[in-house]
Amino acid sequence: MSNAYSKDLERWLPRLISVWRASRGRGDGPEGRLTPQEVKEVGAGVKQLSLGLTRERQLAGARYMDDPRLLGAYLLFYWPVSYAQARQVLGELPNRPRHVLDLGSGPGPVAFAAMDAGASEVTAADRSKPALELARKLATEAGEALATREWDPLKKNATLPEGQYDLITMGHVVNELYGATDEALKPRAALLESVLTKVKKGGSLLVMEPALRETSRNLLKVRDLLVERGYAIRAPCMYRGACPALVKETDWCHAERAWPMPKVVEELARVAGFHKESLKMSYLLVAPKGEPWPEPPPGRLFRIVSESLEGKGRQRYIGCGPEGRVGLAMQERHRSEKNEKFFHLQRGDVIEATDLETKGDGYALGENAEVRMVAQAGRGVPPAPKPPEPPREPAAPVPPAKP
Repeated sequence: MSNAYSKDLERWLPRLISVWRASRGRGDGPEGRLTPQEVKEVGAGVKQLSLGLTRERQLAGARYMDDPRLLGAYLLFYWPVSYAQARQVLGELPNRPRHVLDLGSGPGPVAFAAMDAGASEVTAADRSKPALELARKLATEAGEALATREWDPLKKNATLPEGQYDLITMGHVVNELYGATDEALKPRAALLESVLTKVKKGGSLLVMEPALRETSRNLLKVRDLLVERGYAIRAPCMYRGACPALVKETDWCHAERAWPMPKVVEELARVAGFHKESLKMSYLLVAPKGEPWPEPPPGRLFRIVSESLEGKGRQRYIGCGPEGRVGLAMQERHRSEKNEKFFHLQRGDVIEATDLETKGDGYALGENAEVRMVAQAGRGVPPAPKPPEPPREPAAPVPPAKP
């Protein structure tokens, strides 16, 4: 995460702690940090949330944000994580959004991330009144204007907030809707289609999910349903067909970003018994109906979708680009100034590579290979250059007027 994101998040942490203490009727305590007793108390809630949302999944879809203890644990641990994830993904938007709607907002981490990324009008919508109340208190604490609406997609005849938006976000929401079986995929895709009718031309829908195998694969299955129905994906996909990560049951696709973990998050993670050294999430940026897929720049492009698979005497990754999901490998002896970048890639980077030879499940980069960084992880892929306009024909000379 860049220094700008880190500084923005650091400004939020004292506000999160202050609002949490006020919600419990306790305003005392050191500013910007938790006491050992508070760390222990909140850490227990974080552990319960983690088990219920990522392992046993019994809290998925439940009204856990109406529970003050779990809402507090979310606010102090998952709020900073979701904020940082959103700031990373928002860096890939083709345009800075002005009007934003955050659906399933909880206490607003993604809403405030959009605000800090330059949005001027943000609406947070959720079914939990306590979560929306905390979002409003955070806005007051920060001196920001945040609109809030109640929204429950599971209610019969549920309606979306009025208006059209440059960006609609759904952070860690869709995986909790309509159950845990494949039968949930079609209603999830239908919900996203209805949400996309509220996105302005040139705008985007951001769907962000946990990086678990199940939730990530289900997001890719929903992606395929949308692609079949004519929707274009702005990011991270450059492949326009059915997702190749779904071919093998053992595969899935997610993003991973390094970030300087705030001390509060680090303390709570330690007490809860797990580590969060990096940000992991699955995401899609979807264009509204009728908009074309982005045209990438020329060359053979690949987004790195795996960690380093370094082996004896070689470097290897899995890449996914316009031609599909493939292995990319280079022998150490072929390393040169022109391809040095290949040996230091991160998951999410987009590269252009030359001198590719078909080998095994993908390509081997030869001794003359060149590797160019097209877009670092968290940055948008630049569009293909527009063709030059044809030169205008000189205007025909005007004949002199007759005497």
